[in-house]
Formats: sequence, structure tokens, C-alpha cells
Amino acid sequence: MTPHISLADPTSPQALHALRAYYSELAVTFPGGFDPGPLPGDGLEQMRPPLGLFLLAWAGDSPIGCVVLRGDGTSTAEVKRLWVAPAARGTGLAASLMAEVEDRARQMAITRLVLDTSRHLPAAIAFYRRHGWTEIPRYNDNPYAHHFFEKRVTAPTAA
Repeated sequence: MTPHISLADPTSPQALHALRAYYSELAVTFPGGFDPGPLPGDGLEQMRPPLGLFLLAWAGDSPIGCVVLRGDGTSTAEVKRLWVAPAARGTGLAASLMAEVEDRARQMAITRLVLDTSRHLPAAIAFYRRHGWTEIPRYNDNPYAHHFFEKRVTAPTAA
């Protein structure tokens, strides 16, 4: 079955399932664990249209991936929580989620995306570099982040 990607509410049971799976993986990957704070976290309005969005990837009725676009009404938004279930890794789903979030950002007149990641996630760092993200100076105080990236996205051109 080919996965499909759709908009979801960040407080839906499926979104919370994906976030908990993501956080559980980080807790065993990061030395000292990982504390995401309360689920789904602060700033829900920034993860919902018109400011942002929460995308879920599905295989049938099961969420197998997610990504968040957290916006503030400006032309810059932050990509957060890119996660793909272990069984779906290596299928191109992460690239599909990122392409979808980039496309939707363009439609929202967002022209600059930023994200952070940890040095303990070398595959993520390599993925972002491979997909056109450029390393930038630190832009937040996330204690788990060591690498910061941006990607410029442009509005689609009329045919």
C-alpha cells in the first residue's frame, strides 16, 4: 500500500501517537534522554492553518510519519518533528513529507524555512544537507539542538 500524506490536527489521537513514537526514539538516542514537555506542546495555533500545519503520513489507517510547520504569520516558518516509523524508513517517505511541507509553505507565502537538529542524529543532518538545506548560525535556545539549517522556498510560477 502506498502511503498518503494529509493535514491533521496536532491534538488528534493519530498525531499524538506519531509524536509519542518520535519522542520515544529520541529518548533512547540522546544521552540523558529527551523531555519534550507536555504533549502536544505550546503554540498549537502555530501548528494549524493559517499559520502552520501538521502533516501525517498514513499506511492504511496507521500513521507512519509526520512533520510540523510552525509559523508566526511572517515569511519564515520552522519545520519540526520530522519522523518516519522504522518500518517505513528507506522508502523515500521523509523526502515526500519534506516536499509536501515545502509545497504547502509556498502556498502560505512562506519563503524561508528553518529547522534545528541534534548532533546525535547524523542521518538527519546528512538528509537535510542532501535535500538543499544550508547550515546557519543558532537561532533558538533548544538545548537538544546543535545544527541549524535554512532553506529558501519560492512561490510557484504561473504556467
